[in-house]
This record gives sequence, structure tokens and C-alpha cells, in this order.
Amino acid sequence: MHAEMATASGLGGHHRGGELSSSARWAVLAVLTVINLVNYVDRYVVSAVAATIAAEFQITDDITGMLGTAFMLPYAVVAPLSGWLGDRIPRRYVVAGAVGAWSIATLGSAWAPDINTLLLMRVLVGVGEAGYATVAPSMIADLYPLSERGRKLAWFYVAIPVGSALGFLVGGWTSDVWGWRAAFLVASAPGLVLALVALRVPEPQRGRYDAGEVAAAVPALAALKSSLTNRNWRVITVGMTLMTFSMGGLGFWMPTLLQRSFSLGEGPASTLFGVTTVVAGLLGTMLGGILGDRWLRRDRGAYLAISGGGLLLGAPFVLAMPLVDSLPVAIVCTFVAETLLFLNTGPLNAALVDSVSANMRASAIAINVFFIHALGDAGSPYLIGLVSRESALPFAVALCAAPVAVGGVVLLRGARRLRRESVAVA
Repeated sequence: MHAEMATASGLGGHHRGGELSSSARWAVLAVLTVINLVNYVDRYVVSAVAATIAAEFQITDDITGMLGTAFMLPYAVVAPLSGWLGDRIPRRYVVAGAVGAWSIATLGSAWAPDINTLLLMRVLVGVGEAGYATVAPSMIADLYPLSERGRKLAWFYVAIPVGSALGFLVGGWTSDVWGWRAAFLVASAPGLVLALVALRVPEPQRGRYDAGEVAAAVPALAALKSSLTNRNWRVITVGMTLMTFSMGGLGFWMPTLLQRSFSLGEGPASTLFGVTTVVAGLLGTMLGGILGDRWLRRDRGAYLAISGGGLLLGAPFVLAMPLVDSLPVAIVCTFVAETLLFLNTGPLNAALVDSVSANMRASAIAINVFFIHALGDAGSPYLIGLVSRESALPFAVALCAAPVAVGGVVLLRGARRLRRESVAVA
């Protein structure tokens, strides 16, 4: 039994033979989900006010896109270190430190005197959020058995569309009333409180629902080698990287595109995109989690099949939404695209945590986070801005459809391979 289990009893939870009570597990899941929501508020509040920041600092689209890249690059680089820590110390300490750090950096963004200082603050936000993204899913995997993980991770990842939408709403309307700096002040406050709450969450027993005894934490290089040689992990990571490239670019640039293409103000554009994102994201995330767990009972490749199918079907709508000249049609395309893309959230993350052993989950997730962001959305906001500077923003955004389609094909091929392997074993 881990020493951390002997003393972890926050939020009123208690252990019975190393197992958290049902209410304690729900409490941990709820706290982690709320923190994840704040994570995405702080991540996307800058997207809502990007046009205003660009006007004040007099910067072009490629430099504006660097506000997204400045966040994602350190996020990707720091993630492996956070995963290494998460496999060795109580994960609630990593969570508390991470949310506190990124909230302080978001607060600092409000006083940035120039674009270089603001870019530095976004770097520090990325460093903080990297600590959270790598350990929270491994905690949830230790709260619930495999048969429930898809649905529970779907609940956790519902925070992506909700938090993103709140980031757009908070940023857009706060900026309209009090200016873009006030948006960062408002966004930073919840995380400072949640950092203290995180210290009180119970620490789940590692590998509680995995077969056999949990071995000691795997050394960093061994975890890297094991992940890279794991075919399922590779397929999941490639699919997620391609999807993340596109979704990161879309999340950063869509409010600005709506402002330019349809002459909307910052508040209305952010609200329209935010509401569309939250409704589509909730529908897609929950539907994907439910379908994935039900289909998995009879098809080992279900998680990858649902994820890949959603991406492939969503690609044409991603292509259409920035190119149409009607606002209602553009919003319908956005809604359908986001619903289909968010189908993968629960299933694909459940497949990821299940692809490796419990003693290296945080490390494997961290390595996955490094690749999907370093090769995905770390560069897409800047690259879209660069293409926009040389041509037009709608054309640059439409190019995001290509990685989405390729990611769908990769995941569907992975699902077929899993089915063949399960038949061979049977």
C-alpha cells in the first residue's frame, strides 16, 4: 500500500481497504473537472480578446498567433517532467501547484505593458497547465474500473467545451465593458481558490482497478521507450496530434474570423462561438462517452472507431464553416463539426490510459501531451496567422480540415487492427 494512501482523506472521503467511498470518488472527479474547466477558461480567454490586443500593440496576424504558440510550446515541453513527478509523488500536490501557478500567470497578463511581456505570461500559463493535464487523467483511471472510464473521462473532458466557451464569453464581454486586461483578472480568480481545494482531495490508490500488483514507477527513459514501441499508444497519439493541430487553430482564430467575416463585435462574436462550442461540445463529449463504453462490450476497437469516424465525418464541415458567406450556415457547420470532433474526447482518452500499465500512466500521458501539443496546436495558431497574412484568414482556417480527415483515417485503421488482434486471440 502506498504511504500516500494512508494519510489522504480530504473532502470527507475515507478508505476501505485502500478504496475510496463512492461519494469521495465523485468529489475527486468533481474537483478535477472544475479545475479542468478553469484550465480551459484561462487557455482561451486570450482568443476572445486577440483582436483587441493586436490593435493595441499594433501586431500582425502571425505575431497574434504567437499568443497561442507561446502557451503551447512550454506546455508540451514541461508535460513529461510533470508526468514523471506524477508517477512518484501524491498527484494532488502536482495538481495544486499547477493550478496555482497558471492562475498567477493569468493574473500577471492583466498588467502586461507590451506584447513581449504578455507572451512571457502565456509561457508561464503553459508551464502551469502542463502539470495538470498529465496527472488528472491518471487519477481518474484509478477511481473507476475500465468499464466506466469512458463515461467518467467524458464527464471530466466536458470541461473542454464548457471551459473554452466560458473563456470566449468572459473574454469577449468583459473586454467590451472594461477592456481586455479585465478579462484576465476575472479569469484568474477561480484558480487561486481551487489550488487550495486541490490540496484536500483524496489520493486514489495507483492501479486500484488494474489486474495484479502495481510495480514501481518506470524510469523516464524506459517510459519513453515503452510508449514509443506501443503500437496502440502510437496510433492514439498520431490521431490526437492531427486533431489537436486543427482544434487548437480553430479555437484560437474562430472568434476573430467571425468578427472579420460578418462584422460582429468582440462580445457578440465570442458569445456566438462560445455558445455553439459549449452545446456541441457537451453533446459530442457525452454521446461519445456513452457510445464508446456500450460498443466496447462487443468490439475491442470501439473507442478508436468512434473517434476516427467522428473526425472523418467532421472534416467536410470544418472545411465549409470559414468559407460560407452566410452567418447562420457558418454556425450550423461549426455546430456539426464540433459535435463530431468532440465525440472522441471520452473514448480516445480512455483508450490512452488503458494502453499502458498503471505504474507509468502519468508518464505515458505526459509523453502523449508533449507530442500532441508540440506537433499539434503549439504551431497551428501561428501557422494559420502566417497563411492569413499572406492570403486570407478564411482560407487559412479552412486548411484545418485536412489534418482532421487524416487523423480520422489513422484511428479507423487502428480500430480495424485491434479487431483483427482480438479475433486472433479468441
